Amino acid sequence: MTIETLREIGLVLGSLAFLAICWWAFSPKRKKRFEEDANLPFADDEQQADKDASAAQKDESKSEQKPGTERKQGQDK
Repeated sequence: MTIETLREIGLVLGSLAFLAICWWAFSPKRKKRFEEDANLPFADDEQQADKDASAAQKDESKSEQKPGTERKQGQDK
């Protein structure tokens, strides 16, 4: 077995691996899963934004003061 034969075997194996990965990635069977996975970062941001908005609404309702009361500087809610 010469170095040329080993190079040809490596080329064939590398080409087969490349084609197998391309087939796996672009298979129509996996399209829905990949689309869902692609939207995961945005879903996390939406959930966090919803959580922050509801927390802010709760804080606003708690921090409502009665008329005539003053808050001192640095005083917590």
